[in-house]
Amino acid sequence: MNSLYDFHTHTTLSDGEMLPIELVRRMSVLGYSAVGITDHADTSNTVSLIESLIKIRESAALYGVRLLCGIEITHVPPQQIQGLARLAKSSGADLVVVHGETPVEPVAPGTNHAACTCGDVDILAHPGFITIDDAREAENHGVALELTSRGGHNRTNGHVARIAVEAGCMMVVDSDAHAPHDLLPAESKVTIARGAGLTWEQAEKVMSLNIEDLLKK
Repeated sequence: MNSLYDFHTHTTLSDGEMLPIELVRRMSVLGYSAVGITDHADTSNTVSLIESLIKIRESAALYGVRLLCGIEITHVPPQQIQGLARLAKSSGADLVVVHGETPVEPVAPGTNHAACTCGDVDILAHPGFITIDDAREAENHGVALELTSRGGHNRTNGHVARIAVEAGCMMVVDSDAHAPHDLLPAESKVTIARGAGLTWEQAEKVMSLNIEDLLKK
């Protein structure tokens, strides 16, 4: 299934400004048919976040949105990422995102590698100066690398895109939205992809991602 997607958003369940269903409604008006809500998670709240999101799947469907219930594993020690991702999937998560080694936050070294080598992780968000070796691990394990519109995190989009192309791994363009003004019209997603250095053909491939290819694990 091809659709306008955003796999990385936040709500009042963590540090976002919108209730989950408000975010879904606003996304539906912008033309999105697949939305991942991925609030910040650690060992204290992973299961409760997923249980909360599952409750609004029907509401999202009534707005024509396929809700992907997920989490963003955030500032968790790298040694715990694999176990927490496995717990999330076993608890019903559709989507596991890991908060990558962005240059603007003190994410623990080794987080990118732990995410890229974990079969239960779907997306490595804003992975900063990711190495080609880790990108190749991401390709081997079906982990997509994210190009983001989020201020600060987006400083290394060009590097991420170049490394992802070299490694042949999947890419996604996400908003990392926390507030209504963070949500992206379709044309803004194209601008992010092109601004990261992708060709029109490469940008189109990212924009027309078959969601099932990402979730088939």
